[in-house]
Amino acid sequence: MTTTTAADRAQTREELSRTAYDLLVIGGGILGTSVTWMAAQAGLRVAMVDAGDFAGATSSASSKLVHGGLRYLQTGNVRLVAENHRERRALAADIAPHLVKPLTFLVPIYKGGPHGAAKLGAGVFLYSALSVFGDGMGKVITPHQALAKVPALRTEGLRAAAVYGDHQMNDSRVAVMTVRAAVDAGAVVLNHAEVVGLRKTGGTVTGADLRDRLDGAEFGVSARLVLNATGPWVDHLRRMEAPDAAPSIRLSKGAHLVLRRHEPWKAALTTPIDKYRVSFAIPWEDHLLLGTTDEAYEGDPGGVRATEADISQILDEAGHAVRDTQLRREDITYAFAGLRVLPGGPGQVTAAKRETVVTRGAGGMLSVAGGKWTTYRHIGRHVLDTLAHLPGRPLGDDLADILPAVPLPGLASPDAVALRLWTDRDPGARMDPLVARHLATHYGSIAFDLARLIRDNPALGERIHPDGPDIWAQAVYARDREWAATVDDVVRRRTTLTVRGLDTPDVRDRIAALLT
Repeated sequence: MTTTTAADRAQTREELSRTAYDLLVIGGGILGTSVTWMAAQAGLRVAMVDAGDFAGATSSASSKLVHGGLRYLQTGNVRLVAENHRERRALAADIAPHLVKPLTFLVPIYKGGPHGAAKLGAGVFLYSALSVFGDGMGKVITPHQALAKVPALRTEGLRAAAVYGDHQMNDSRVAVMTVRAAVDAGAVVLNHAEVVGLRKTGGTVTGADLRDRLDGAEFGVSARLVLNATGPWVDHLRRMEAPDAAPSIRLSKGAHLVLRRHEPWKAALTTPIDKYRVSFAIPWEDHLLLGTTDEAYEGDPGGVRATEADISQILDEAGHAVRDTQLRREDITYAFAGLRVLPGGPGQVTAAKRETVVTRGAGGMLSVAGGKWTTYRHIGRHVLDTLAHLPGRPLGDDLADILPAVPLPGLASPDAVALRLWTDRDPGARMDPLVARHLATHYGSIAFDLARLIRDNPALGERIHPDGPDIWAQAVYARDREWAATVDDVVRRRTTLTVRGLDTPDVRDRIAALLT
């Protein structure tokens, strides 16, 4: 069941209430969706709920990269980089080539910068070697060659640029497709459903009581095992299990900016700021994505946002390598921030290990924190393996083996999909090539479902805003097939309207009318 009208939500709540689940996953971010997908593939009865939208918080506030992590080489973590590369190549080749695309990166080397050409050249060569040269060989190019790829590159003091290959994606779309894959494998999911209490049987956590945030309906879910995958809220839920639970994590805020781009970029920039930190400038959704920051965050996770100080810092750091003309404040279309969940402990957040933390509480609830898009399938399998071998075997002994490379829905060559969308209609009624390309790279072969909607109702082929490629068929599809229940679900995560700065009051009103 993938529709999301009020009646469908009521039906899903009814199903959640009456079924005894093997696993209840609380939290629909990177970790929750991945574990739910893996558990369903292993034959478990699994349910997943989220208080907001799927990937509604930090999981859709990433740098939009599927990357090996060049900067991890700096800390000597070669094994992690090799593992990241393996997953990155699997996502790009077998799991989601319709959503994950290759991108060339330049590391500009300036006179007096923190790293020299020889060191960076050796670094990108090693990085390429760890990916088995799947993206070509890391190399060093001249300032003139670098400028041809990035026209807004600052050339004063530029000595050379190191080149390497990585991948990028739209994190919200990957999240929605992963939820869909989990449902296709048998999972039952509901967003905008908040946990108001944990159910206990003899001191053991055996489910949760929930409230539907859209209509206030209350219901409960029973499960043999509960997994707390609530990201920045992980300790909040642990205190529901045991009021005296000590903090297990700390938070680091990462902010990003999206700006209008004045000319096409053929590559992204990774600019060293100091010995450990880098600034990214990435062509993304016809715009420029800049980031990120890394600072300790103590406030309410729900209130995280990009502040004036964040915006100034990001523009200032981008200015090390990007010309001022491309960094004008009036070109900012969107600013956003997310929270990295790091292991608890002393020291600076910038030096904290980026790893997944798994803890088990007094009531038997398992809490897991610290997801990452590049290795999200790997982390999901690792957590499922941990669940399978818990003392007392709450999930039983009969988990099926997971196939090594189950693709996300819509698997197809985006080029082939775009070509067919464009040529499938009469020459006079052809889809705009930019719209065809947009649908192909955000839905893969599922774009043909949208094309059918347009065939039945040509008005759905119209753009939601004249300055962007998103069309009304996407909003209808988001409502009927992708669990979009609020205006933000549609404009921020099922389309690119918000990122492009096109979610005007008029657009929001019209989408609200569509949802009701």
